Amino acid sequence: MLTTAEQAAITSGRDFWHTAPVESAGLPAVTVTDGPHGVRMQASSGDLLSGVPATCFPPAVASASTWDPGLLRRMGEALGDECRAQDVAVLLGPGVNLKRSPLGGRNFEYFSEDPILTGVLATEWVLGLQSRGVGASLKHFAVNSQETDRMRVSADVDERTLREMYLRAFHRVVTRAQPWTVMCAYNKVNGVYASEHHWLLTEVLRGEWGFEGLVVSDWGAVVDRVRSIAAGLDLTMPGPDEDGDRALVTAVETGQLDPHLLETSASRVRKMVEKAGKRPAGTYDAEAHHALAREIAGRAIVLLKNDGGLLPLSTDGRVAVLGEFARTPRYQGGGSSQITPTRLDDALTAIRETGATVTFAAGYSVESDAPDQALLTEAETAARESDVAIVFAGSVRETEGADRTSIDLPPAQLALIERVVAANPRVIVVLSNGAVLATKPWDEKVPALVESWLLGQAGGSAIADVLFGRVNPSGRLAETIPLKLADHPSYLDFPGENSHVRYGEGLHVGYRGFDARQQEVAYPFGFGLSYTTFTYGAVEQDGLHIRVPVTNTGDRDGREVVQLYVSLPGSAVQRAPRELKAFASVEIAAGATEEVVLTVEREDLAYWETRLGRWVVEGGDYTFEIGSSSRDIRATVTVTVEGDAARVPLTADSSVGEWFADPRGAELLTEAFMAAMASGGDGVMGSMVADPDMLMMLGSLPLIRMAKFPGSPLSPEAVEKLVAAANL
Repeated sequence: MLTTAEQAAITSGRDFWHTAPVESAGLPAVTVTDGPHGVRMQASSGDLLSGVPATCFPPAVASASTWDPGLLRRMGEALGDECRAQDVAVLLGPGVNLKRSPLGGRNFEYFSEDPILTGVLATEWVLGLQSRGVGASLKHFAVNSQETDRMRVSADVDERTLREMYLRAFHRVVTRAQPWTVMCAYNKVNGVYASEHHWLLTEVLRGEWGFEGLVVSDWGAVVDRVRSIAAGLDLTMPGPDEDGDRALVTAVETGQLDPHLLETSASRVRKMVEKAGKRPAGTYDAEAHHALAREIAGRAIVLLKNDGGLLPLSTDGRVAVLGEFARTPRYQGGGSSQITPTRLDDALTAIRETGATVTFAAGYSVESDAPDQALLTEAETAARESDVAIVFAGSVRETEGADRTSIDLPPAQLALIERVVAANPRVIVVLSNGAVLATKPWDEKVPALVESWLLGQAGGSAIADVLFGRVNPSGRLAETIPLKLADHPSYLDFPGENSHVRYGEGLHVGYRGFDARQQEVAYPFGFGLSYTTFTYGAVEQDGLHIRVPVTNTGDRDGREVVQLYVSLPGSAVQRAPRELKAFASVEIAAGATEEVVLTVEREDLAYWETRLGRWVVEGGDYTFEIGSSSRDIRATVTVTVEGDAARVPLTADSSVGEWFADPRGAELLTEAFMAAMASGGDGVMGSMVADPDMLMMLGSLPLIRMAKFPGSPLSPEAVEKLVAAANL
């Protein structure tokens, strides 16, 4: 049994990356370190961002575009092997916050603007990692979708949006993978720090979802140790925090803190440490992991445009490779996830290794956004003298701690594209970026456009694989590319002011908002081209199971990502025009047909009924749309779903309209009005309820207020009896 002081001590860290040991109890310190796309073991005590070499896998911005849960599981397994080789007990990832705005500084660490896609991929990542005896840390709980004022800002969001959008991916991972830890966010949620949010950390996470692990703070997120322990947080990082330890002991001794709460948190830390002690030491094959990183990167690349079949390229021609990013790759974002790679491939070298005749020109400097005329002229000449020009462009930096201010390419890169297109119309633009970039109007003059995101250490080779046809692109957008920033649903409410950000778009995050406003976009959610083509056959439906034959009608083997979107016409509640509910990434040989099976889980059809405080599946005829993107629907089927019993109790404050919308309420209220009229009721209100048009005007009037009007056919006592009868 640990003493109160020992319990307090192990609920904060020994240092930045270790839990606190308790020698008298035989409890060692264990190592936790940053992920999520590599193992960032700090190499130098004087540099927090230095790292021991490890495989830098594609960040989530790229891996999400594979739409392949199995690939994410393999990545998690590989990360687990590397953790064991470096004696890491918990890897701090994955990040499952939604990409609310394309300006989010950590968007490169997050998967998608959609909670189902995010949750499915992250679940497999966690299962893969933890299959190796290494714990995950699901982060950042919750509503952590910006970097601006991130340590103080309150994310102000209504409960239905919170439940259906921002908590849904967390719920899926917790209930299906049981991560060892959940990391609380820096920010406040509706005015309460996440580290002190009892409703989030205890009522929802443990009470509703059955989370069995420990809650760890983000580094520096705890404001008050006593309040945090009381709310359900278990481990404060980093440590040591001797003042906080003493405050906990004092709070227990003075009765301010229930001693059982501290004991419980200490017990959770102890269980995690003991579980970590069961993992065996390990090694890993660096070359095999590099090959896996290359495979994932190749699968993550999204072909956005390929007019005239310009791609794939032949190795016979003369190729101008233009843009500094071809030589100096952007392969990850900045901040705590920054990995020191075991090796680093660049696209220029990889393209040269294909055997093509290559001329290189930098075209711009990453040190300046301003066009450099000498560099532009050199690139223009190289393009004119080549058969095809490949322009490498993208964002200069995305990093933890700062949101972006624009989604446009830097002026120097825009100038390069313009000059190259004028010199040689056979142009391919390859983008490297951690969040979406605007492509209009310059992409209209470019026949081929490749979105390569940040691809990790093997990205350069993966890009060459796709450009020269060794890999048939199968990536699909996990976030919408808008025509311009001002079109985005979050535009007017990001990043907020005075330490508050209002989630004003509500449920209409990402493609949901674009679709609801019937707004044109540059490239829609789920979009991506291939070097082959696919056709969809007749859909067969069996309950919530959908079968559709998909045929590869081209002459190349390829992979199609089949997507299923759901809507409910005439729903009683506000909904997006369509929502992703199932998907499958399927490899199909040239000329072959594969039957694709998609299953919609009934719980994913539920909405959060705020009046009842629970999930409800609304009954009705749902529209299931099967397609290749959110705006490329190939087949539609109607599926009848039986709803949940979900009657909202009527009250005296329920409106006249709500009473008449409820079958039992309408029956009782009609009887009451008729009885009042029959007994000679008169007055203005009596006349109004006898007139259907006037009764419609009274639809929003709470029943109890009607009872207070002169001449009302109802008295307060009658309303009280009606309420009792309606809710029997």
